Amino acid sequence: MTILIRNARVLTLTGGARPRRGAELGQLAALDHGEVLVDGGKIVAVGTALEAPAGAEIIEAHGRVLMPGFVDCHTQACWHSDLPALLEPASPGSPPPPNPSRGFSAVVDDVRQATRKQLAARLKERLGVMLREGTTTAEVKSSHGITPEAHQKMLQAIQRAAHEWPATIVPTAFLGQGNEGDPEGFSKMVTKEILAPVSHEFPGIPVEACCDRDAWTVESCVRLLERAKLRGHPLRVSADQQVTLGMISEALRLGALSVAHLDVSTKADLTLLANSHAFGVILPATSLSTGQRFARAGFFVETGGALALATNCNPVSSPGHSMPLAIALAVRFCGLTAAEAIAACTVNAATLLGLGDRGTIAPGQRADLILLRHKDERMLACEMGGNPVDLVICGGAIQR
Repeated sequence: MTILIRNARVLTLTGGARPRRGAELGQLAALDHGEVLVDGGKIVAVGTALEAPAGAEIIEAHGRVLMPGFVDCHTQACWHSDLPALLEPASPGSPPPPNPSRGFSAVVDDVRQATRKQLAARLKERLGVMLREGTTTAEVKSSHGITPEAHQKMLQAIQRAAHEWPATIVPTAFLGQGNEGDPEGFSKMVTKEILAPVSHEFPGIPVEACCDRDAWTVESCVRLLERAKLRGHPLRVSADQQVTLGMISEALRLGALSVAHLDVSTKADLTLLANSHAFGVILPATSLSTGQRFARAGFFVETGGALALATNCNPVSSPGHSMPLAIALAVRFCGLTAAEAIAACTVNAATLLGLGDRGTIAPGQRADLILLRHKDERMLACEMGGNPVDLVICGGAIQR
């Protein structure tokens, strides 16, 4: 399919290093009255007054914003049932929703009872909604699995959905998350009994652990991640959502690709992370849902950090899939400009996932593009709710 988009405000996000840090994060390299030619799933030309090849489909943008598709680099979008009961107190006097422990147990049971086919089907439904709202690449974790069978079932479901979804899925084995029974014994069981079969069936998949009050200790996370590193897995970490336990320095020592949440991280730890190779990933929709503090992303960027922005879509602490909402929250509560938030969920998020072929609009890049209904990209941050995306092009194909 050959497509020519004409008369657009094109946010190319070209120029500068990848990932973008500091002042470069806010440089969108916009081209007014720009045109983009797509053919064979790739961007073949960017400029003005491009010649339309014979048979090309012409899209008149009328000055609206054309930008790279959103890259949601941190989600837990694989579960089966709708769980509206999680919004109700378990009993009089119980903690107000969301209750992480109760919610985790409910989703664990949901995943345990679902088949691989059911998990894949529901994941595809959610991904379809995400695609219509501009997300053309999504990372999906095998969260809420507490047995070898559950994690493999979830990863197989994610793999199946990836083959049937027109956009791109990047899987992560989120092995170090909740606990069942004795936390220390459970974490040792995961390291000994779950990592090996996952590693055998999905070699090289990123492995993640969460260090927090309702998750794993530093020692348990380190034990799992050290073993995963020996097996050749890239490492990812979630930390500092509720309390600071000192996991950031350990994550950097282990060579983790990223540390996510960062809601209560100290300035010293944020500076340490900013001066490293690793990404900081903020998840403001989770902060909104749980009523907790928002990450100090503005400080992190000013310190030179490589920032990414994601939804953390999951049924317990972040039951939403909207990257535009994540942008709006990041600008309102995390100290970012609209331009910084846009770069954090396009070029930087793609770089975190190891996908250098997207996140910018340039010849040779994969044609994952979204056309907004707005002529000013800052409207992504101004609005809260609704879908700002008029048109999605994924892999060079218009999504009707």
